[in-house]
This record gives sequence, structure tokens and C-alpha cells, in this order.
Amino acid sequence: MNDLQSLRSDSDDESTNTSANPGFDSILQARLSRRRLLGGSMGAAALAMLGGASPALAAASAQGAAAPGRKLPKLAFNPVAKSLADAVSVPEGYRYTVLYRLGDPIDGSVGEYLNDGTDPAESFALRAGDHHDGMHYFGLGPNGKHHKNESDRGLLCLNHEAITPAYLHPNGATVVGDVRTVAEEVLREFYVHGVSVVEIARAGGEWRYQRDSHFNRRVHTLTEMELSGPAGKTPYMVTKYSPDGSRTRGTVNNCASGSTPWGTYLTCEENWAGYFRRIEATDNPNRSARELTAFTRYGVRGTGRELWATVTPDTADDLYGRWNAMKLGSSTDGSDDYRNGPNTYGWVVEIDPFSPDATPKKRTALGRFAHEGAWLGPVRVGHPLVWYMGCDSRNEYIYKYVSNAVWHPDDANGGMAAGDKYLDDGKLYVARFDADGTGQWVELGFGVGNVSPANAAYGFADQADVLVHARLAADAAGATKMDRPEWGAVNPRNGEVYMSLTNTNAASRPLSRLDAANPRFYNDRKTTGQDQRGNPNGHIIRFAEAGDDVAATSFKWDVFLFGARATADAANVNISGLTDANDFSSPDGLWFSHATGVLWIETDDGAYTDVTNCMLLAAVPGEVGDGAARTIVSSDGTSTRAVDTYVGKAPGEENLRRFLVGPKECEITGVAETPDGKALFVNIQHPGEDTRPDFATGSFGSHWPDGGLSRPRSSTIVITRVDGGRIGV
Repeated sequence: MNDLQSLRSDSDDESTNTSANPGFDSILQARLSRRRLLGGSMGAAALAMLGGASPALAAASAQGAAAPGRKLPKLAFNPVAKSLADAVSVPEGYRYTVLYRLGDPIDGSVGEYLNDGTDPAESFALRAGDHHDGMHYFGLGPNGKHHKNESDRGLLCLNHEAITPAYLHPNGATVVGDVRTVAEEVLREFYVHGVSVVEIARAGGEWRYQRDSHFNRRVHTLTEMELSGPAGKTPYMVTKYSPDGSRTRGTVNNCASGSTPWGTYLTCEENWAGYFRRIEATDNPNRSARELTAFTRYGVRGTGRELWATVTPDTADDLYGRWNAMKLGSSTDGSDDYRNGPNTYGWVVEIDPFSPDATPKKRTALGRFAHEGAWLGPVRVGHPLVWYMGCDSRNEYIYKYVSNAVWHPDDANGGMAAGDKYLDDGKLYVARFDADGTGQWVELGFGVGNVSPANAAYGFADQADVLVHARLAADAAGATKMDRPEWGAVNPRNGEVYMSLTNTNAASRPLSRLDAANPRFYNDRKTTGQDQRGNPNGHIIRFAEAGDDVAATSFKWDVFLFGARATADAANVNISGLTDANDFSSPDGLWFSHATGVLWIETDDGAYTDVTNCMLLAAVPGEVGDGAARTIVSSDGTSTRAVDTYVGKAPGEENLRRFLVGPKECEITGVAETPDGKALFVNIQHPGEDTRPDFATGSFGSHWPDGGLSRPRSSTIVITRVDGGRIGV
């Protein structure tokens, strides 16, 4: 996601959760009290004792032991130093090449990118988009089908989350009185968002994307989508564009991603709400109390972050006006305007990269919220499929979706039909963390618990209502508020799930609200003198499903890793014992290598950027419960508070090292690899975004990757070892 956008004002990560659901503070204090009774120091065995037997921990140990060939990897590279250079740094013995940049053509009919803001808007239908983000590599067999073990030829699917308008147009976006006056600029932005599918191949040790491949494809805000699953073809989805609620146009703010066992790509709509125009003073009097509750909970208000709805005159098919979510028509169902337009966004979208003509489908059974990504759990024949998901805003929740159908290998090449089977029919759950160190998955089903018409805050009408308003359903279910759940990753060795909590500030979590899962409050003062109070460096949690069962409704959890400066207080801030070789801030992207077992950690940071640009680290994690209890003492300068927590085993430099540092003002995000583990794909997002450009002199915050006086470009790079070996080990 875009954590810092100084060239644009948006606050998509701010909390809209005003529910009374307990945070970890009230939930965990009972657990900590029981720990004190046990003596205040506790290893894995004592943690298991908290709830009696610990099936999850026992299963985790059994998983590791029962996986021959799944030995813990050993990192085999020298750590990369922190850097503020406008360059990409990788370890000695490695090299990187730029594979796919903003504006690169994916069809022979399109010319080379001029990178001066004058490329025709329509040409971006066949060019790389901006803000490269989540991605996945699919092996491409000689028959043109998915081949999971093919490492020399594949389809790379990647998201284009957002834009840096300053670099897309000749002199930035043209705005007069809060109105976009150049339709061509807005049309360009429509195309630049979305997803790329490009064929890539390795020949003679070099990777290139294949410009003329018939698989190459752009999916963007103008691409027609089917609304599939329980919420499709319901009154919540009715618009002027689709009066029967079966379709919508486009996808936007595609952040992280996921995949399926049948070789399709899942792209996830994150901060979509801010794109819509809804002026509350004018629209609120025309809306019901239920509608206003939903708008408030999802943050649908304001002029629209890119002002797309302000372009006039509009087209006959409402190309610009469809971003206006106000009630403008006289119909009772919304079939003459776009009052329900926001309901058609906020979903997990399935794309078949091997069928360029296949219509993407928004899979509504997985719920509507600020989807960061959707991470596939262990796949076992005869068992359900599961995807883990996070809602990326402060005080939001962690979810999982479990299919009703059990996996059958005959569906491995089923394409979108397999998606209909597994992704349209299942149960959505939200996580609740309990006082005894276990957690519960609470079903978000109509009529289950408080998710009913009798719910005081928002009375639900049916299951489609539950899914369209999943945040409100999670509130009603008593889910645990989390600090900006971002990326997740599933350990292929034991099935444990890791989730990054990027950071928080003093306003959202003051000293009085510290708890075991969010135990730090400190001032991370920059070397330039600015104070940063709260928990600006973030942390990573993990959990293990009970009984090694993806469909389990309970789990065990602990805190895996805390971000911090190496120079920070070792007792109360740098709790994971980070050094100059591995200190970091604001973990965001997470991804496990299936070839090596390495956990890759990416940062999207603004707190530590006085010392270093954003980075990629390699980690070798243990398992839930491998650490010990710890008491952390925090102070806000006036008061002091001690909080007991449980921390995973400190990794040391042996098991956590910095692998890459990016160029200026970028985010490191999106990671994928070839099945043989010998090529690692990483995205460098929005280099140079935080410095206002001087177009007259060609002075920008970054000139990466092309150098000279060029405008910066989000890009995908591919990293290989000079000796041709596997990455990181």
C-alpha cells in the first residue's frame, strides 16, 4: 500500500472502526495474569499449559517433523548495508536486471514509452501500469497451459495499485477549483491502474518479457467484471451500468494478491473507497440510516482522491460519472445512477492468465473490505481450501475463507469453472484472539450470533448483506481489532500463518491501550530531530491452526518479530535483538519461498528513512511458541506502563539478514520466484514519490531506473545469482 504520499492527500489507512469490540488489551490481560501465576517466565511448554493441552503447538511440531526435505534453510549471503542512494543494492554474488517498467509496451503495435507525460491515454491499454505491487509467477508449459514446475518460461501477473500523477502527465494532474479539466489525463489514469499479465522467459541466463505474446494482457478500471457468488445479482449491486447487479466495470487499488491450485490469479482491491465522490452534506439527507452506517464504516465520502467524477462533459456510458456515488436518480433501486457503485468494489478478483478472453470475476463469498491480499493455505486432497486475508486499516481484522467443496486434483486445470466451485461457495470467518493465548475463528454467517436482523448497530437482511458489509458483520461478531493487518504468508514447512502489522501511532494506540500483542510505546526520534511516538516500526504476528486443520475454528498465536533501529533500547524497543545487519521498520510484504523455505520481508516505511531506504530481508522462522515471556516497560514522557507479552525466539543475524535496499522514496513490494528458486522477482514501487518535482530542471526525488534526468518509474526487477544457484541460501 502507499504509506506516504506527500504529493497527494489521502488517509485510507485511518480507522473507521468505532465498534466497541475489545482490543487485545482487555482480551490478553487475563492471559497475562495467568502467566504471572505460572511464574512470569514461560517457554513453549508453559504456553501450552495455559489452555491445557495445545493441539496447535503439538501439530506444528509434528508438521515440521513429518516433512522430510523441509529442513530449515540456512542463509548464505553477506548482509547488504543500509543505504540512502538512488540505487538498488543486492549482496555480493548477486545481480539484478530491470524487467518491466511503467509504460513498457506489451504489444508490437505500441511504441516505446516516452516518459514525459505525452504518451496517448489509449496506449496504456497495452502498456505497463504504475505502482507495481503484489504478483505471482505461473509456469507456462509448451502446450500453453499452467505447468507448476516450469522455471524458464512463465506468466507474471502483477498489480498496479495506484499512481503518482505528477509523473504521468506533462506537468502533473491538471486541476482547477477541485475539478479535473483534462479528460485525457483521467483516461490515462483509468488504464494505468489494475493488473498486468505478461509472458516472461529465460534464455542464456537472461530474463526478458515477451512483447508480442498473445498471453499479454492489461486488466484495468474499464475492464468488464462479473459479480460472482452470493452477492452477485442482488439489489446491493444494481447500477445504471448493470441493472440486474451481475456486472461492474473495472478493478482499482489492487494491492497484494494470491493464487489458486488451478492456476488463476487473485488480485485484491484495497483502498478503493477513496476513489468515489460522495458529498455528505448533499447526499446524506437522501440516504437511509442503514446506508449511512455502511458509508461511515467503509469511509465512502469526500470528493474522490483523484477527482475522477468531476470530468465534464461525461461520455454516453458514464465513464467518469460512474465514480459519483451520490443518489442522483429517481429510481428506488439505483438502476438510474451509481449510488451502489461502491458496493461493486472491495473484493477479491479472479483472473485466468492462461485465457486472455476470460472475463474476470469478483468473488463475493470472500467478503468486502480493504483487501490487502488472499493467501492460500496448505492444499490437501479431500480437504477444504482456505485463503487468509487482512483488512488494511487501523483497528481492522484478520479473516479467512474456507471452501465448502473439498479439493480434488482433477480440478487442477479447471480455470474459472474451478473458481465457481471453490470460491463461490464457502464460509467467511473473522479472527478473535482469546485471553488464554488461543484464538477463535468466528463465522460471518447470516443468523449466526449477532450477525442478524436484531443487531443494534446494523441489522443484516441476508447473507449477501453480510458479505457486502463484512466489516460491520465482523464488528457484530466480536472480532479483535488489529493494527493495520497487511500482507500474510503461509509457511510451507508447517502451515503456520504470518501477518504483518505495519505500524501505528500515538493517536491510535496511546500508552493506556498497550497490550500483549501491541506492547510498545516509544519515541523513535529521527536523526534529523523529528519525534515519532507510538509504535512506528511495526511487528509481525503468526498463528498455528488447531490440529493442523485449515478448517479449524481455533488457533494458537505469538509475536514473531518486532521492527526497530539497532540502536534502540534493547529491553523495551529492540525486543528481537536486531543489529545493523538486519534492523528494519514497517514490515509490509511477506512471502515464503516454496523452493527454499525462506521468508521474505518487505518494508513500506517512513519512520527509518532518515537512515535507509526501504528494503527486503530474508528470514528463517521457527514456529509458534519457540520464544519466551517478556515484560516491556514503555513511557510517553509522563506515565510509565509495564506490559507482559510473548515473543518468538530472536532470529540473530544467522536467521535474519538484509538482502536488498531500494532507491529513494520507494516501497519494496511484491515478490515471486521461479519454482527452481533461481530467480526472484521484486517490485520497486513509486520511487521518488515524496519529493515535489521540478519539471523545468528535471529535478525529481529519484531518477531510477533509467538514470540521468529521467522521471522515475515503478518497475519489476529480477534477481539471480552469478553462479546460477538458488536465491538466499
